[in-house]
Amino acid sequence: MSPLVSGLIQVGILVAVLAVAYRPLGDYMARVFKGGKHSRLELAIYRFARIDPNAEQKWSTYAYGVLGFSFVGIVFLYAVQRIQSVLPFNFDRGNVPPGMAFNTAISFVTNTNWQSYVPEAVMGHTVQMIGLTVQNFVSAAVGLAVAVALIRGFVRHQTDRLGNFWVDLVRGTLRILLPIAFVAAIVLIALGVTMSLKSGVDVDGQTVANAPVAAQEAIKELGTNGGGILNANSAHPFENPSEWSNLLEIFLLLVIPVALTRTFGQLVGEKKQGYVLLSVMAGIWTAMLAVIWGAEAGGLRPLEGKELRFGIPGSALFADSTTGTSTGAINSLHDSYTGLGGGGTLLNMLFGEMTPGGVGTGIYSILVMAIIAMFLAGLMVGRTPEYLGKKLGRREVTAAAVTILAMPTVLLIGAGIAAVLPGTQGALNNPGEHGLSEILYAYASASNNNGSAFAGITVTNDWFQSSLGLCMLFGRFIPIIAVLSLAGSLAAQKKVPVTAGTLPTTGPLFATLLTGAIVLVAALTFVPALALGPIAEALL
Repeated sequence: MSPLVSGLIQVGILVAVLAVAYRPLGDYMARVFKGGKHSRLELAIYRFARIDPNAEQKWSTYAYGVLGFSFVGIVFLYAVQRIQSVLPFNFDRGNVPPGMAFNTAISFVTNTNWQSYVPEAVMGHTVQMIGLTVQNFVSAAVGLAVAVALIRGFVRHQTDRLGNFWVDLVRGTLRILLPIAFVAAIVLIALGVTMSLKSGVDVDGQTVANAPVAAQEAIKELGTNGGGILNANSAHPFENPSEWSNLLEIFLLLVIPVALTRTFGQLVGEKKQGYVLLSVMAGIWTAMLAVIWGAEAGGLRPLEGKELRFGIPGSALFADSTTGTSTGAINSLHDSYTGLGGGGTLLNMLFGEMTPGGVGTGIYSILVMAIIAMFLAGLMVGRTPEYLGKKLGRREVTAAAVTILAMPTVLLIGAGIAAVLPGTQGALNNPGEHGLSEILYAYASASNNNGSAFAGITVTNDWFQSSLGLCMLFGRFIPIIAVLSLAGSLAAQKKVPVTAGTLPTTGPLFATLLTGAIVLVAALTFVPALALGPIAEALL
């Protein structure tokens, strides 16, 4: 069987399984966040934390909850890394250095999972399990909660309440992420992924690092986290042993972001609204897959940096999906890709990771872009823009603009400063255009909370640890605050009736307008930088 046919079969299986899961999972998540009774376990958690689950919150209170919870997570994760030497299962791996601990704590709490260290040499199993794995769950649940709050902003009218952050957090964790990750971990074990509390296993006289991989691998992909428990990430046979496990992991990182479009349609009471968002996501994802796959298949060294058990199709499919979401896991070395192929993975992140994006972050990001698209349409026809029965005035458009400008601002400032610092040249493995691509990719990955890396740049000095950590913080929480402010403004409005002048948002015209807005914003913002990096390299 030719690689092309094999790859097309893999894509077909993936799309078919996603289609099967789309409706039941999307509907289930809608029921989870609509309300209903609290389970006994949830009530016990609320009593322990002294939370009133029936008290709804203003957008500002909801935002304080997100920020406070995340701050506590950063402090806790930093602390456990700094006392690792006294924790069990540390295997004589000492305390994590301060700069690295700072960067890692921010990375996992912001759902970035950028790793500036070799996991099997630096992190013990206790820190991995009670620190990193826990954040894999709750950071994804935070994204879900923010997305649901924004959707409620569209659904509710003349109110200042968006729900309860703590209830949304607990339900997202216990009812969605935990059950699916539990089942996925068992399936991964059956497919050959390891699960052990030992530090290593002897193979032909060599000690190969081992860990409780399957439990973290499942939520690593499902929660669009991406941080590997082993340094080779999903290219390691202990994390991803076969084509079937590879396909399952790609399915896991796509399934919730894709199904959330169905959840959105259900919650707003018009399923077609979700379908049009899904069509835009799928269209860009497919186009970028063709670019990356085609570039790698036609490269001078097509298998460089790729696992032979996956080949070009399995590598390109994973690369497109992991950068189109905010996952950041890798099963091949993006630094070894061609100029066009590596540029495709970079461009996926520069689109804002909404194709289909991360857990929660993808749906709220594309909804913000929908508001921008409707604003542009309103300018063209000379009337106040509307979306889902809500007028888009100055406050709404300002919040949307802040959301989409936060990432480019921190990315370009960070990358620009890094490019002119004298020490950066020594951190690069490649000069010229490819070296600039490595810098751009690192800051795009951090600012978009993706976490993947070209791996051709050494980021262990204080500048990179600090600047990338700040990019993760600003890239995560500035958009979240702006999105919650937008949700509060929308919820306070009354519903605007549909008139003959209302632009339909469920057909191909709106899908084209939204796709154009996504591409236009990325093009206007990043083409100059891309021209000096991956585009120049591709033309050489």
